[in-house]
Amino acid sequence: MSEKSSTLEKKTFIQKFLDFIEFTGNKLPHPVTLFAIFCLAIVLISGVAEKVGLSVTADIINRSTGDVETQTIKAVSLLNGEGFKYMLENAVTNFTSFAPLGVVLVGMLGIGISESSGYIGTSLKKVVSMTPPMLVVPMTVFLGIMSNVASDAGYVILVPLGAIIFMAYGRHPLAGMAAAFAGVSGGFSANLLVGTIDPMLAGLTNEAAKIIDPTVNITATANYLFMFVSTFVITLLGTIITTKVIEPRLGKYEGDAVVNKDIQNISEQEEKALKFANLTLFILLIGLIILIAMPNSFLRNLEKDNFLDSLIDNSTLMNGLIPILAIIFFVPSVVYGKVAGTVKNEKEVASHISKAMSSMGGYLTLAFVASQFIAYFNYTNLGTIIAVNGAEILKSANIGTIPLLIGFILITAFINLFMGSASAKWAIMAPVFIPMFLELGIGADVVQAAYRIADSSTNIISPLMSYFAMIIVFAQAYDKKAGIGTIISMMLPYSMTFLITWSILFIAWVSAGIPLGF
Repeated sequence: MSEKSSTLEKKTFIQKFLDFIEFTGNKLPHPVTLFAIFCLAIVLISGVAEKVGLSVTADIINRSTGDVETQTIKAVSLLNGEGFKYMLENAVTNFTSFAPLGVVLVGMLGIGISESSGYIGTSLKKVVSMTPPMLVVPMTVFLGIMSNVASDAGYVILVPLGAIIFMAYGRHPLAGMAAAFAGVSGGFSANLLVGTIDPMLAGLTNEAAKIIDPTVNITATANYLFMFVSTFVITLLGTIITTKVIEPRLGKYEGDAVVNKDIQNISEQEEKALKFANLTLFILLIGLIILIAMPNSFLRNLEKDNFLDSLIDNSTLMNGLIPILAIIFFVPSVVYGKVAGTVKNEKEVASHISKAMSSMGGYLTLAFVASQFIAYFNYTNLGTIIAVNGAEILKSANIGTIPLLIGFILITAFINLFMGSASAKWAIMAPVFIPMFLELGIGADVVQAAYRIADSSTNIISPLMSYFAMIIVFAQAYDKKAGIGTIISMMLPYSMTFLITWSILFIAWVSAGIPLGF
């Protein structure tokens, strides 16, 4: 028996299935070409949809006014003069307004020099020397979950950092990326703290509840207890999937990326530079805290009476978090480089930044076509029509409360594959489901928690998720052949495990009558 056939026999059914998904997915054209094909498909489908008069009528929250309005949503064609005009006139703005684009580029201003100056590398050496290998995976998943309090920053910072951390421990970098991505995106709703998503969803839920009960008023902490516990559950699940499924399937890393063999040895100069850089980082963080705590601080939303709400609900701190993080990375990195001798003057600082930004060419190309596809999907209203029809199917089902909640989770998880934005999707679904479940005696906080489970779980396997294209580019740094199939095959075990286990926990929690939050 050949060595190859012996290896194949050792593979489990799940590994063979994931290999099939990866093989099939990567046989598709290059992601840039694939998204271009998607764009063409949307143009053709929208033309047919408008021709047959595809439309839906539903109560939808107007995100500009916050009011619930009865709207008739019709499919809009791109296959006509108006459609061609839209595509030509908005090609640039579709690209420049693409949410991840600015986040990634501004973030790289700080992160790029952190890497090239050696600050990240030396910091990782220190972390490796202090962290037991058995805690690497849970630490990576947990940090990914916790990064959600900073909105989308985890995608830019922690996902690529996960790969570097795993390489530092002699493990496969794609497994580190997968673990971090699972925490950042798959565990998006879970957290030990209240994040930016909490007040956003609560506001939409309250507006939807007013359709039949104006007295309903849930707060940003309505799901806090459940999400607090979920943080540890998702961390445990992410750790098990990474170590038992992903790492065995990926095997030993044999790519071109360089692994630092001398990872635990830090020179005197590196140690000195790290101390100065960390002291600078500490001073910056203390300064930030003082600015936040000051009366009438410009970093808070002073229209909010509650201090916590003023920090997270449409505050300057949250809205400007990416440039703040870029500064927090940038300044200590320059200090480190100056002391370590890797950055001698301001010209070299500019050179380091330029070098980091030059590596983003592949991402910019992919982001351009991905941004057009998502914009076309939104313009044609196809995502909204899919969401409303899915909601109506479940609403008309004559089943019990628990099966109805499970059905709601499954349909939301499916719709999430076509609509990436949690708030946009909830603006459409909340006015349908919140009143329906309230009439059945199920609280708005319960429905919102069910929605958050579904919305988080399938983020990591949806090519329509805004940061999916960026994840592919990150993966290609370690595997040049990586494509959509690679990412979906890696993340599918996390997605299905999170969805099933999280749903079981939720049903048991609700059945036991335990409060979901405050």
